[in-house]
Amino acid sequence: VPAEAAFLEDEDSQSFSVPTELVELRPTRRPRHEGMYHCKFCPYSSCHLHRVLHHERTHTGEKPFRCEVCQKTFGYKHHLVIHKRLHTGEKPHQCGTCEKTFSDKSNLLIHERTHKGERPYKCEACGKMFKQSGHLSTHRNRAHK
Repeated sequence: VPAEAAFLEDEDSQSFSVPTELVELRPTRRPRHEGMYHCKFCPYSSCHLHRVLHHERTHTGEKPFRCEVCQKTFGYKHHLVIHKRLHTGEKPHQCGTCEKTFSDKSNLLIHERTHKGERPYKCEACGKMFKQSGHLSTHRNRAHK
């Protein structure tokens, strides 16, 4: 297992680890113009090296965060934190309308559309509206292929 170095993950100050072989690449990641770092795989750039390294996981598939309970791995610490709630039963996000609770805020936001009647995802082929992007994708695959 390679030694790892800690970096900050976005504004919420969660830390994540980067394998030594990526850290050793830092000298080759010199900014093309002052203050910018660029992804090795696509046009993405940022003035923060840790954000570029974090982004590159979308290309490499690296998953350095492991659940101690079930051994499932994750590319991002935040995803591991949410996953661990499956084991603990923690559901810190509560609907203000019906008081149903959720382990992940994004699931709460999707649920709240039930009360508001929101259907933000529209099928361009037939105009049918959906509450979730995944439901639209399923519809497209079944109805329009």
